[in-house]
Amino acid sequence: MNNSWDIIVELESDNSRLVKESIVSREATSGNHEFFAGCRLALDSMITFGVKKVPESRLNGSGLDWTKFSDAAAMLSSRQLTGHAAQDMIEGLMSLATLDQWNNWYRRILIKDLRCGVSEKTINKAVEKINADYIVPTFACQLAHDSANHEGKLAGQKLVEVKLDGVRVITVVYTDGRVLQFSRNGKELVNFSHIVEQISNVIKTKGTDKNINFVLDGEVMSSSFQDLMKQVHRKTDVQSGDAVLNVFDVIPLEDFEKGTWNTPQSVRSEMVKMWVEKYQELMPNVTCVANELVDLNTDEGKIRFKEINQRAVDGGYEGIMIKDPSAPYECKRTTSWLKLKPFIEVSLNVVDFEAGTGRNQGRLGAIICEGEDDGRRIRVNVGSGFSDANRDDFWVDRQAIIGHVAEVRADAITQNQDGTFSLRFPRFVRFRGFEKSEKL
Repeated sequence: MNNSWDIIVELESDNSRLVKESIVSREATSGNHEFFAGCRLALDSMITFGVKKVPESRLNGSGLDWTKFSDAAAMLSSRQLTGHAAQDMIEGLMSLATLDQWNNWYRRILIKDLRCGVSEKTINKAVEKINADYIVPTFACQLAHDSANHEGKLAGQKLVEVKLDGVRVITVVYTDGRVLQFSRNGKELVNFSHIVEQISNVIKTKGTDKNINFVLDGEVMSSSFQDLMKQVHRKTDVQSGDAVLNVFDVIPLEDFEKGTWNTPQSVRSEMVKMWVEKYQELMPNVTCVANELVDLNTDEGKIRFKEINQRAVDGGYEGIMIKDPSAPYECKRTTSWLKLKPFIEVSLNVVDFEAGTGRNQGRLGAIICEGEDDGRRIRVNVGSGFSDANRDDFWVDRQAIIGHVAEVRADAITQNQDGTFSLRFPRFVRFRGFEKSEKL
């Protein structure tokens, strides 16, 4: 049986995806259980070890048995050992392992990065027809489709709620009081400790319904979107005390890992509301996203739908979410959730241009626009919204378009760190006039 650390070196030595898959397939065929157990520990997003620093070894020990390491990893993932005790154990393990064992295998497991160009998708593609036990669970949550592409779904009874402009956070809550938070892509988030502590305190003092692990799906918001973005992955000087977790769904962890829960949306939304309200005093930084049931098949419902949408826009929200009250939670993009985002349009002067790259080489890549909107000076590169014909024609007349007024559509005006303003997701719509500086 090949040593796992030697396999990692072999995987590192060739950048070919097909070569990597063939190596993984070879190990699956040979039944290398230890290698795939280690891959699971390293690549399963839901397994975390709670350690910030795992040093590289410079000493060659006598060797570290896999069973001893995996037992230690289990203690770290369950948080039986934390802080200095965890670091001491890691130091002890490192002193036993050989250099190759530690630096090329055990350490990479603990830092959750095999560093050989292999992801869970690589593993799963190579082993799915050989041994399903080697498959690494992939992290996924429910995502919404744009309602503009599914207008036929805007009918019947729907739950409508505001669409928050923050950071999607998946919060995993365990019956023993452990609380872990992840981004929508499965990256662990550790900078909202005040939220974690409040939820953990509820579980430790009040327990969980039916004594099961569960997942809270929500959005973390702070007073400033820009400030929030600075805090999400910051390692030092974290200042996220005003951040609030706005919960809009819940699912048992077991079902989340399976990828679906058949309990209807309306029931799940009510469960969230009841749980948050019950423990609100213990969780001042956790709230529930309110929703309203409207019937889009009635005139009254259509009027109310427009009112909610307008209030969301006026309130500075990103838009609204439209949810099927009878639909299950599915860990994929689904039309059971639709997003309706308003947009803004501003007219800006074209001051420069950029050449295209890749498929747009030899024609227009982007126009650079400046102007003022509601007292805010905006400068933005606009690289989308052009047809192929636009890119060809505008590039030929690129000097002539400078000075013209361009109508630009965007999701929102954003403020840069230097105090200037830009646009989120700008798209070219049209030129506003036939002459330079003409605005029709």
